[in-house]
Amino acid sequence: MSSLERGVDLGLATLRSAAGQVSSAWDALGRWVKGFMPTGLYARSLLIIATPMVILQSVVAFVFMERHWNTVTHRLSAAVTQDVAALIDVYRNYPQDPERALLRRIAQERLGLVVDFLPVNDMPPPGPKPFFSLLDQALSVEIGRQIRRPFWIDTVGRSNLVEIRVKLDDAVMRVFARRSAAYASNSEIFLLWMVGTSLVLLGVAILFLRNQIRPILALADAAESFGKGREVPGFRPRGAREVRRAALAFIEMKRRIERSLEQRTTMLAGVSHDLRTILTRFKLELALLENGPEVEALKKDVDEMGRMLEAYLAFARGDSGEQPAPTDMAAFLEELKLDAERHGHKASVVFHGHPVVTVRPAAFKRCLANLVSNAARFADTIAITGHRDHRWLTVTVDDDGPGIAAELREEVFKPFLRLDDARNQDEGGTGLGLAIGRDIARSHGGDITLGESPLGGLRATVRVPV
Repeated sequence: MSSLERGVDLGLATLRSAAGQVSSAWDALGRWVKGFMPTGLYARSLLIIATPMVILQSVVAFVFMERHWNTVTHRLSAAVTQDVAALIDVYRNYPQDPERALLRRIAQERLGLVVDFLPVNDMPPPGPKPFFSLLDQALSVEIGRQIRRPFWIDTVGRSNLVEIRVKLDDAVMRVFARRSAAYASNSEIFLLWMVGTSLVLLGVAILFLRNQIRPILALADAAESFGKGREVPGFRPRGAREVRRAALAFIEMKRRIERSLEQRTTMLAGVSHDLRTILTRFKLELALLENGPEVEALKKDVDEMGRMLEAYLAFARGDSGEQPAPTDMAAFLEELKLDAERHGHKASVVFHGHPVVTVRPAAFKRCLANLVSNAARFADTIAITGHRDHRWLTVTVDDDGPGIAAELREEVFKPFLRLDDARNQDEGGTGLGLAIGRDIARSHGGDITLGESPLGGLRATVRVPV
């Protein structure tokens, strides 16, 4: 490889490295800026409107301050300084007026200035300069450039007057000038009008944005309620055309889902009726046979088939027809505790927060009952804890049983899955208890998770939004 080719390759590698560094820095800057940006659509839309307005007003204000306010103030200050310089020339070149009455009259009538003379030693020491006083800066520059004598000015002592003192050879000339003669006083009015119109425009933008965002929030609330298995009363498409299209699509999707669930429920009801008829016929035929070991075994098999059929249908149906209602969770948990105690288990219940939560009562009770019965199969002690805050209802079921290995805790939620050493392995079990429980929890917008229990066994946690 020649030296030229090596140089080209080295240059390309350097360029790629620099481009990578620039890209990384840009990405880091983007993440840093994104951390300060609002997350809501309303705040982001308002920021999109307000930011160009603020930038435009800032540019206009800067141009006005630089080109108009600054320039006009300097010219007015220069004019006042020229008048003071002319009075100083008259004072020095026309000594025939010892009382200076003519000078005062000319200053008062022709120039709008009030002039008097003080002793030569009556010169105040220089004071602190006011912070950001354009008049003080402009007047000081012009006096120093045109008069070139020791001076002292006060631009803040009196609101409508400016005091100027110039040290002459035998006296100190004190001049009072109107503040408006040396300062562009209408600048504040311009700034107030600019800020006022900006606030009016921002208020109009806020009102319009609120009306545009409200249909989107209503659509989000309707989708969230439907996801929790609740009705969406009074929802209708509103707002802009695109928002109406999204709302109509949601309504149509909701109708298709409800129609599909209704068809599935109707089909399952027919299947359940047919299968129950056959099982009833089996039971009648077994009842007509003479009692014996074989008949008793067949009766147990028929009963087991009935229980399995009910479990399969419950899982497939999902209890979707039940309507949500306010439910006392503390009373629910107390019933589960009493059921566990009746079966010889040691159980305890604790509930924190307001107990009334809107759920589908029968379905949610079945979900919790499946968890408690699953714990009761393999444990002697069961601890049920409920907690409700402003967003979530959390129910935990702890036991002192053998537990489930961490790598199998998601597997046991699969329908009909029965692991060799898993907790859901039981005589007559269908492997649907946890699957039904999770399906019910998710139909409420929540979920079920498994973990380690402080009692040494398994902890099942149900978490649903309130």
